[in-house]
Amino acid sequence: MQSTHLLLEEPIRMASILEPSKPSFFPAMTKIVGTLGPKSRSVEVISACLKAGMSVARFDFSWGDVEYHQETLENLKAAIKSTKKLCAVMLDTVGPELQVVNKSEKAISLEADGYVILTPDQEQEASSELLPINFIKPGDTIFIGQYLFTGSETTSVWLEVSELKGEDVVCMIKNTATLAGSLFTLHVSQIHINLPTLTEADKNAIGTWGVRNKIDFLSLSYTRHAEDVRQAREFLSKLGDLYQTQIFAKIESIEGLTHFDEILQEADGIILSRGNLGIDLPPEKVFLFQKAAVYKCNVAGKPAVITRVVDSMTDNLRPTRAEATDVANAILDGSDAILLGAETLRGLYPVETISTVGRICYEAEKVFNQDLYFKKTVKYVGEPMTHLESIASSAVRAAIKVKASIIICFTSSGRAARLIAKYRPTMPVLSVVIPRLKTNQLRWSFSGAFEARQSLIVRGLFPMLADPRHPAESTGASNESVLKVALDHGKASGLIKSHDRVVVCQKVGDASVVKIIELED
Repeated sequence: MQSTHLLLEEPIRMASILEPSKPSFFPAMTKIVGTLGPKSRSVEVISACLKAGMSVARFDFSWGDVEYHQETLENLKAAIKSTKKLCAVMLDTVGPELQVVNKSEKAISLEADGYVILTPDQEQEASSELLPINFIKPGDTIFIGQYLFTGSETTSVWLEVSELKGEDVVCMIKNTATLAGSLFTLHVSQIHINLPTLTEADKNAIGTWGVRNKIDFLSLSYTRHAEDVRQAREFLSKLGDLYQTQIFAKIESIEGLTHFDEILQEADGIILSRGNLGIDLPPEKVFLFQKAAVYKCNVAGKPAVITRVVDSMTDNLRPTRAEATDVANAILDGSDAILLGAETLRGLYPVETISTVGRICYEAEKVFNQDLYFKKTVKYVGEPMTHLESIASSAVRAAIKVKASIIICFTSSGRAARLIAKYRPTMPVLSVVIPRLKTNQLRWSFSGAFEARQSLIVRGLFPMLADPRHPAESTGASNESVLKVALDHGKASGLIKSHDRVVVCQKVGDASVVKIIELED
């Protein structure tokens, strides 16, 4: 459809809005990252989350020990086996996060317009009158809570520093709140924290739990400079298989925003941490950063992940109207994935939240203006295109022109499939990962599992690991047999049926080929 505007701005039958959403094997192209925690760590709940649409499980190391997270991961493995749904693993670092430890774990009530003292004495017990921390100056704005202040919740508090008394800091309480739990995050608006991005605790967690479980993604909290990503990559390169782990830079401060372009060049993907960013930025500026950052990720062909979308579903079965619209707008902006934090970690309705977000994404994708997006992406890439870029854009153009049901892409590194997904085809892309034989001089092994799972955070990509007996540089005959397996998988999934057209992107010898096939009865 030729248009210079969103499809939403064209005439739309109001009656079509009332048509129920159609359930399908792939309810949405957009991926959902779920944070596993107290309310979502049993095999039963994780299985339900996978069936609802979760494709990446996030493990937040800002709380809980290695044993706790290992137990959760073992449950995830059992759920994957029982549901036969693929799921990638993301380790989220603590980073230079300032925290308040509540040793007694008793709830702390704070009343608006009252005062509380922040003290550097870490031996003191946290209470309604005293919170042990470590810095600050008059006029600073401070936010304390489990998932920080959103403007409406009562689980996080907003403080303003009124005066310093020796080493103690007297703060006015700006909103009534109850702090519950053993650990609270503390954020001081627009302040540089002179701590390393990858802390010793983070390195220990990655070096033990991360190595043992061959994590697919590292979420690098409080990324402020491109050098942060380079140092993290150097650290991972020395940890066996983790040289393959993708690094997602988490942008959550003014520093990260200022150096965004350089960070994007170094990182494999970006997580826009809107909780902390919403504190550092004026409210009216948050949407501008989101749109600009997502656009930059899109044209670079790197996944953009949005956080803090349905906070109210932590305690409620339905999102607010504003939240539902926010999710849809994130998809129309071009986001690859939605990351759920507190909503699944400690929320009462983790499965329903994933399902609801998935349905909103599905509806938004139906009116996403792919035609305009494709033209803008091609224009940005410019000419002459690289060989691979040309093949990827041609495959998408052909699939749209012939109204193909699916694009099948043979890949060994996953790069070709990600390039196809970059052009946002309206149909799913089945990424058939062909394993490669590799050696570390001591033993031989097959690659491919990392590449397949890392597709699970890219919008529109659905991976399938091929039989390792077929080499990456395959002959026509072996390609045909792998293609048959891929088509059978598509049929079994309900993606394709008789007389459907399928676009296949594969390598035959040294040549890359895009072909269109029509299925027989």
